[in-house]
Amino acid sequence: MSSASDRLQPPLTPPAMEEGRAEADGHAASQAWRQLRFLNYYRLLLAAVFFVLFSGGDPPSPLGLRHPALFYGIDSAYLIIALLSLLTIRWRLLPFNTQVYLHVMGDIAAITLLMYASGGVRSGLGMLLVVAIAGGSLLMEGRTARLFAAIATLAVLAEQLYSRLEGGLPVASYTQAGLLGASFFATAILAHVLAKRLRESEALAEQRGVDLANMAQLTEYIIQRMQTGIIVVDQAGQIRLINHSACRLLDTPHLKEGESLAALAPELAQQLRAWRENPEADPQRFQPGATAAEIIPRFARLGRGPGAGTLIFLEDTTAMTQQAQQMKLASLGRLTASIAHEVRNPLGAISHAGQLLAESPHLDDSDLRLTEIIKEHSQRVNTIIENIMQLSRRDRSHPEELVLLPWLEQFRQEFCLSERIDTARLVLDIRPPVVQVRIDSSQLRQILWNLCHNGIRHGATGHPRLILRGGLGPDSHSPYLDVIDNGGGIPPQVAEHIFEPFFTTAANGTG
Repeated sequence: MSSASDRLQPPLTPPAMEEGRAEADGHAASQAWRQLRFLNYYRLLLAAVFFVLFSGGDPPSPLGLRHPALFYGIDSAYLIIALLSLLTIRWRLLPFNTQVYLHVMGDIAAITLLMYASGGVRSGLGMLLVVAIAGGSLLMEGRTARLFAAIATLAVLAEQLYSRLEGGLPVASYTQAGLLGASFFATAILAHVLAKRLRESEALAEQRGVDLANMAQLTEYIIQRMQTGIIVVDQAGQIRLINHSACRLLDTPHLKEGESLAALAPELAQQLRAWRENPEADPQRFQPGATAAEIIPRFARLGRGPGAGTLIFLEDTTAMTQQAQQMKLASLGRLTASIAHEVRNPLGAISHAGQLLAESPHLDDSDLRLTEIIKEHSQRVNTIIENIMQLSRRDRSHPEELVLLPWLEQFRQEFCLSERIDTARLVLDIRPPVVQVRIDSSQLRQILWNLCHNGIRHGATGHPRLILRGGLGPDSHSPYLDVIDNGGGIPPQVAEHIFEPFFTTAANGTG
């Protein structure tokens, strides 16, 4: 009679997609800060190792070979700066780009001074600048990577020039400084290209993630809105996915994922086991509950492994029958409407001729009886034509909300008055009394009138009695209405045709 429509979340809308992109940007920013933190961990580890080696009293060569005091002072300051950077990065006291600039410039200055205190380029400490330049190039975009390489190269050349002017070096190693500078530029360019590729890959992955999330939500939305019941169970019979249509068809509105199919739908679970043993077996129709529709399951295997799940399709045979009936009625309506229109004109002529013939004074009683037969059957054919025209002009339904019990009480008064029977012979049993339905009242009245008329007509001899029993289903909580009489019931061979147009068992009926 009525059903509450389930409200589902629609696929991602543009504001939701923008929110997703904002979250992705926030995630990218967090990743950048995390990378800067790792670079600072390297700086802290390097300074700590130098500090421990130099504090032992006998540092390995060439650490501090030329100026031990300068090396110890610069390394101590370098270690303190690295420790303070942990706080500035954690609390983000300065903007990200500013901190990257300060860290890389600090690395270049500190490592250059440590290299100077250890004997210049020949000490090998200049190679530590490669890591600082690579880290800065990965964190910054554009031409900043080449700027870091240029500054580091100038710092190394300046150190060589100052050492030569100071007289600390007998021969300046400009060649080694130049090669070291070239390695700086190569590292910066390669790191910049690698960082660009990584950012493009991350952006593409984030976009793909948004698309996949949108597609997953759209797929779930479509599955939940499908009229066909969908259930996915694993090898152990546990429900992994179920849509609202499946819950409705199984008459279990509280069915949830993770529950056992055997406990909630034992007949369906039994058919699933039979299908797994013999996939060629035909599925059997079954009815989960007294008020549920008759359904037929279809099974499909998901995957090929031993633990593969099973996809179950539940089809409402009632809906399929109604759809076939509607197609049949549509074709029949078009055909019968054209036939009825063509028959109506000659029928009118026959009826009119019969009336004129009956007015003739030269007819005897037997001829008058023939004219009455013509009139009677003309009216009968006209009634059939009216029914056909009404069937072909069937209007769309207009559902409305109504309280069932007061409406049935009014219907009982009209029906009993029309059929001239006592209202006590039509009993109303509606529980709860305040149940509401959404239905076309005119169609409901027509259906009930026909059923009650047949119940009174074909009821038990003596005092036929009708009961209109309705309310809410105990499991599905959907409204229902039963028309119960005390007659012999419809024979099985007739019950198969009761919804066919113009089918009747009465001698004078039109169906």
